[in-house]
Amino acid sequence: MGPGMATSEVDLRRRWSEGRPCHGLWSQLPGAVTGEVLARTGADFVVVDLQHGATAEADLPGVAAAITAAGSVPLVRTRSPAFADVGRPLDLGARGVIVPNVRDADHAREVVAACRYAPAGGRSIGRLSGGADQPLVIVMVEAATALDDLDAVLAVEGLDGVYVGPGDLSLSLQLTGEERREELRAVLSSIVARAGAAGVPVGVHARSGEEAAGHAAEGATIVTVAVDAVVLGEAATHHLGVARGRSG
Repeated sequence: MGPGMATSEVDLRRRWSEGRPCHGLWSQLPGAVTGEVLARTGADFVVVDLQHGATAEADLPGVAAAITAAGSVPLVRTRSPAFADVGRPLDLGARGVIVPNVRDADHAREVVAACRYAPAGGRSIGRLSGGADQPLVIVMVEAATALDDLDAVLAVEGLDGVYVGPGDLSLSLQLTGEERREELRAVLSSIVARAGAAGVPVGVHARSGEEAAGHAAEGATIVTVAVDAVVLGEAATHHLGVARGRSG
C-alpha cells in the first residue's frame, strides 16, 4: 500500500471533506485479479462498473475483497438508481456507490435513503459480505434535469459527492461534437466550481491522467484517472507498434 493511500470509506469521506483529492481507477473488466492489479497501483479507490462493465453482481464479493486486501477502497457504479440496484452492491462488499441517471434533488434523496438503515433510510439489513454501515453515496450529474436542479442536489443531506458523466451530459444538453467541446468544457468547469462553493466533493469522469489532472486543477477531488479497458488497449497498441517498428 502506498504512502497516504485511503484505506476505507471513512478515509475517503474525511479527505474529501477537507478538500483533499483522492485518486482512483475505473474498472470495466471482470475478475478479482483485475481488481487486485488495479488496487496495487496505489489507487485510493477502485470503481467497479456494473452499469457498463463486464463484472456481474455474483462476482462482487471476490472483487471487492481483492481490492480491499490490496489496500484500496472498493466502490461500485450501480446498474441503475433503482432501490434494489443501489442496495445489492452494498450487501456484496462495496464500501460506497456511484449512482447513475439521477434526475434531481428528490431523486438524490431517494438514493441516499436507499443507502441508510432505518430510521435514517430504508436500506434492508442482510449484508452478505464486507461493505459498510455508512457507505459513501455519490450521485451522477449526467442529465439536464439534474444540472437544472444542481443547487438543490448539492444541498441534499447525507450526500457524499457528485460525479459528472460528460458523455451522457453532452447528449442531454445537445453539446456533442468537436464544435461544441468548449461549451461542454465550460459547463463541466461550472459544475466543479458550484460544488466546491457548496463544500461538496465533486469529480468528472476522465479517461486519462491528463484529463483528470485538468479537472483536479479546477477543484475536483473525486479524481478517477483511467479506465482499465481503455489503458489496456492503448498499452497493447503502443507495444505492438514498437515491436513492428512504429512509434505510438
